[in-house]
Amino acid sequence: MIASFADPGQRTASAPFGHALAALAESDERVVGLTADLGKYTDMHVFAQAHPERFFQLGMAEQLLFGAAAGMAEVGLVPFASTYSVFAARRAYDFLCLDIAEPNLNVNIVGGLPGLTTGYGPSHQATEDVAIFRGMPKLTIVDPCDSVDIEQAVPQLAAAEGPTYLRLLRGKVPTVLDEYDYTFRLGKASVLRGGNDVVFVSSGLMTMRALQAADELAQHNVDVSVVHTPTIKPFDAETVLAEVDSDRLVVTLENHTVVGGLFETLASAVVSRGLGTRVVPIALPDEFLDAGALPTLHERYGLATSTIVDKVLGELG
Repeated sequence: MIASFADPGQRTASAPFGHALAALAESDERVVGLTADLGKYTDMHVFAQAHPERFFQLGMAEQLLFGAAAGMAEVGLVPFASTYSVFAARRAYDFLCLDIAEPNLNVNIVGGLPGLTTGYGPSHQATEDVAIFRGMPKLTIVDPCDSVDIEQAVPQLAAAEGPTYLRLLRGKVPTVLDEYDYTFRLGKASVLRGGNDVVFVSSGLMTMRALQAADELAQHNVDVSVVHTPTIKPFDAETVLAEVDSDRLVVTLENHTVVGGLFETLASAVVSRGLGTRVVPIALPDEFLDAGALPTLHERYGLATSTIVDKVLGELG
């Protein structure tokens, strides 16, 4: 039940993270890759095949994984350490906080299966990872939409000061953003399309859904703007609030629980700026989710394009 969320016939790129990291290592000898027995399932195996002498398999020991990555960063290497998001956020938080974030080390945490991207149930569904990590000082959080975001983010993460957390999309990842004159910029949001009636503020795979829903809503004469926010922390309040500060319906879309993610990040920015804007969240509920097939789960929990369209039409009356 680790399935692709790509739609049938959609353009995809295979293992964009693994290939981007392997390419980066060709030009930067400091780059190393580590994993906790999940190389195949975080696309780290592509890097391992290209640079076996710079790949380290730590076994099922996530605390050791990040402790080792911290030591490598201390001596000038640039580690990318991969595991599932649930194991990084829940099992190794203290090691990430004290070994990596407090000394502000350049360690790049790569978390597979973020949000609802697996049907394996609560043990593997990292629905609260952003909420957990937002409170960690110095940590940059990136939630990419597609293969374009991932490929362009990897070298920028390596060059960033301090630790980063990438919510990894793996396997055959949809390619979407190349159609929107888009370039990933760490810490920046982008307005992908304008619209007069509704503003979607989205991150991760939900930007793809937002664009699809915007196309469908156009058939109902609803004009939708889509603002993609791949960096959750630090949040690009200037770009997002410039779009949100209007009389249009504002909707956040995220592959994360409604608690502590994009919705609350934007709501905080709106209140801090003194805006009177109402924000409607489309997010996962504050509960443990079911196991099952991804398309069924996405529809059940409101992440499917059709449920987004219905929600917006209902809000517009």
